[in-house]
Amino acid sequence: MRINFLWKQVATAGIFLWGLGHLAFAGNPDRRGQAGATELQILPWARQAGWYGVNSANVRGLEAERLNVAGLALSGNTELYFSRTNWLTGSEIYMNAFGLAQRLDESSVLALSVMSVDMGAIEITTVNNPDGGLGTFKPTIANLGLSYAKSFSNRIHGGATVRIVTEGTSDVNAAGVAFDAGIQYITGPDDRIKFGIALRNVGTPITFGGDGLAARGVMQGSTVPLTLQQRSQTLELPSLMNIGGSYDFYMDLEHENRFTIAANFTSNSFTNDQYGIGMEYGYTKKFTFRAGYQYEDEGTDPEFTQNVHTGLSLGVSVDAPFNRSNFGLDYAFRATEPLGGTHLIGIRYGL
Repeated sequence: MRINFLWKQVATAGIFLWGLGHLAFAGNPDRRGQAGATELQILPWARQAGWYGVNSANVRGLEAERLNVAGLALSGNTELYFSRTNWLTGSEIYMNAFGLAQRLDESSVLALSVMSVDMGAIEITTVNNPDGGLGTFKPTIANLGLSYAKSFSNRIHGGATVRIVTEGTSDVNAAGVAFDAGIQYITGPDDRIKFGIALRNVGTPITFGGDGLAARGVMQGSTVPLTLQQRSQTLELPSLMNIGGSYDFYMDLEHENRFTIAANFTSNSFTNDQYGIGMEYGYTKKFTFRAGYQYEDEGTDPEFTQNVHTGLSLGVSVDAPFNRSNFGLDYAFRATEPLGGTHLIGIRYGL
C-alpha cells in the first residue's frame, strides 16, 4: 500500500512539473534567441559536462543542483566541489563554480552554490575615442543558489532551488530570481532503472538599468540641460525542462564494474529542443569514463543549429577514497565549432 501511495506522489509531482513547464514554454518559436541570463543554461560541473548533462535521471550529489536538484538528496554527509571552465578556448572567457552540500538528517540535504563568469578586462571605447585609451572595465555575471532536497523513500527523491541572478558593468546592472524543481524515481532489480524530470530557470524577468543608460543633453531651442533615461527591454529567463532515464549494467556481483546508459530530452523555451544520449563506465569505483552526444531538433546543419557546441563530449574522473572521506578529480571536454572546444576541470571532496 505504501509503495502505491508513493508512486501516486511521484506521478502527481511529475504531472505538476510538466504542467508548469507547459505554461513556461507557451509561446511561439519567434521568441528564440531573445532570453536573458543565458549563462543559467551552462553546466559548470565537470562530471555533468563529461556526458553533456544527459544524466538528469541519475545525477547524484552536489552537482545535481544544476541539472535535477532531486539528486542532491543522495549526497554524502558533506560535499565540497570546485570547478573551472575554459569556455570556448580562444575566447578568453572562464567560469568558476563552487558548491557546498550538507546533510541535515537521514533524508534531507541543504546546498549552497555560486557561479561567476570571468570575461577579463575590456577596453573602454566611446564615439569620440573608438580606439580606446580610456582604461578598461570588467563585466560581472554571477548567480547564487540555495537548494534543498529530500528523500521521501529509498526510491523517490525531490528538491527545489532558488537562485539569485546578477549581471552588469560599473554603471548598468540587472538582477532576477530563478527557481528550479525536480524529482527522481528509482526502480528495477538492484535499483538499476532511474527516471527524472526537472524544471529549471523559471522566475522573474530581468531589466537592465543604471546611469549607463542615461544621457545629458540640451533640447533644441532651450539652454536648460536635461538628463534622458533610456528604457531597457525586459528579458525572460531561459526556462527549460529536462526529462531523462538511465539503466545500470553490473558486470560482477560486487558491483565494482558498472556500465550505464542514459538518455535525456531538453525542452527549451528560447532555443531549439535537444536530445542527448550518453554512456558511463565505472571501474572499482575509482575510475570513471564517460561520453555523450547531444542533438538539436533542427539537425546538424550550421545554418540552423543554435548551439556552438557540436554535440560530442568526453569526460573522466579519478576518485581516491581515504578512510571515511573521498577526494575526486574530474575532467571534461565538449567539442565546438568554431574555436577550440570547452574544457572543464573539477575537484571534489566528500565525507
